[in-house]
Parts: sequence; C-alpha cells; structure tokens
Amino acid sequence: MSKPGLLLIGGATERMMERFEAEFTVTRKDDLNGTNDAIIAVATNGHDGVPAPIMAALPNLKVVSCYGVGYDAIDTAACNARGILVSHTPNVLNDDVANTAILLMLGVSRSVVRDDAYVRAGNWVAKGNAPLTNSVENAKVGILGMGRIGERIAEKLTVFTPHIQYHTRCPKDVPYSYSDDLMAMAADVDILIAIVPGGPATDKLINDDVLNALGPNGMLINVARGSVVDEAAMVKALQDGRLGYAGLDVFEAEPKVPEALFEMENVLLLPHVASATHETRRAMGDLVTDNLSEYLKSGQVLTPIPECQT
Repeated sequence: MSKPGLLLIGGATERMMERFEAEFTVTRKDDLNGTNDAIIAVATNGHDGVPAPIMAALPNLKVVSCYGVGYDAIDTAACNARGILVSHTPNVLNDDVANTAILLMLGVSRSVVRDDAYVRAGNWVAKGNAPLTNSVENAKVGILGMGRIGERIAEKLTVFTPHIQYHTRCPKDVPYSYSDDLMAMAADVDILIAIVPGGPATDKLINDDVLNALGPNGMLINVARGSVVDEAAMVKALQDGRLGYAGLDVFEAEPKVPEALFEMENVLLLPHVASATHETRRAMGDLVTDNLSEYLKSGQVLTPIPECQT
C-alpha cells in the first residue's frame, strides 16, 4: 500500500525526515513539477509558508503543518475555504522566546556588546572604566501582545520588580495593567516589548508616533515580526535621538538588516534566533511531525491555529 504524499517546503532535521519518511512519500519543493494529486500534506515554516501557486498545484491537500508559532506566510483564508487544516508549534518555544526578549532588554540596558568590545580592544587598561549603563530594576515595561509568550515574558520579568502594563485588542485575565491605547502605553513606559503575530492587522503597528511617544530614553524590544515595526521610521528615530535604544531579533526583509543600525552602540541585533536552541528546535520539529501523524490517525491535528479550531 503506497504512502500518502507530503510536500516539504524549507529544511528539516534528520530526526524530522525519519518521521516524515516513515509515514509519507516526501517530495521537496524544488522537485514539485506541476500538479500533484498524491500530496495530501505540506510541512513548511513560518517564513516560507505555502505560496499560492503551490497550493493551487495540490488539489488534494488536506493539512499544513507549520514549524513555528507564527504562520502569517500561510493564507489561512484560502486554507479554510478548501477545508485544509493548519497547525503550528505553540507553547514549546515560549520560554526561549521570553528569555531572548529579556536577554535583549538586559543586553541593551547594560551595553553588553559595547563593553565586551571595550575590553577586547584593551580600552579598560588604556582608558579606564567603561561608561555607566542603565538598570532595569523597577522599570516601567509595556508588552504589546499578551498571548502565551507575552504572559511568559511578564512572568519572567517579575524578578526585576517592574511595573507591567500591556496592550491587546481586549483585556486578558492576567495580573497586569491593561492599556487600550498603544500610544498612551508607549508614552508611559521605559521599555516596550513587541510580541504580537505578524500579518495585516499588526503591520507597522509600532509607527513613528508610537516611537516618538516611547521617547529619547525609551527602549524598543522586538521579538515578534519585523513587519510589526515601521523599520525606516525606527532607524530615523534612533538616528535623531527621538528613540533611545533598541533590541531587535526580527527585521522587515530578513536576512537583510538596515546597515545604519550596524554602527549604533545603543542597538543590539540578533539574526531571528529567539527560539534557536537545540532543545526548543527539537521540540518544534517533534510537534510538526506529531501533528501530521495525528492527522493520519484521526483526521485532526494536535495544535491547530486559532482559525482552524472548532
């Protein structure tokens, strides 16, 4: 009896491939040639998604399993219209993404990269002590987004005894102050952490007005999607001194990063690695394959995206 077909978009670990090949006949994206009636499943990631021409070439597609919690590159409306289930990998990456947000916050406030370079260049001996930095103790922190990861960030931040408020479309049952106005929250906090999904609803949500409200002593941390921030406006605000600091794990046109940021000592840049630990990536890969295995068994998935939950 032949195995059902699986289209693989993007990479996969050896562990994932062993699971895929045990249950499916695997076709890689570059080997897809025209319409393929045998493929019922797609394994992809939050960056590559499922391009419209590929979805159209798979008339019997039933399930898409996304490696990542974000799935804005997948046309969920088209999937729903065709009855295609979409799953993602929530929860397993909450801790590492939250840790990265706090790492960026601490790294920026304490000028870790600048001071590391100061020591390596021999300046501690030649010039004496490095300049003072800033503490995050008792800081006012605003969290844009209070989903699973936002809640975990807030929980981990409590060790610094901060004053936490958050902005979402609706209040959540959490022990933090709710703000229904992003601009007002930005004006009131020292640090603004973005952890909302990407997509049209959040595109450039952090715009020039929000950056101005955050102000010359304010810090922006983005572990969401590059599209959430008006990147050009952010660069200009940093150059003009209207925004004080930034810690960024994501960018609009990854892997391209605005070169103007490279020389800024008040900015910390990471190459979209918030979930990039061996442990978390293994758990994400396992959940991608578990979702596909569950579909073969029951016609359902373990972690459907909200748009597919009933």
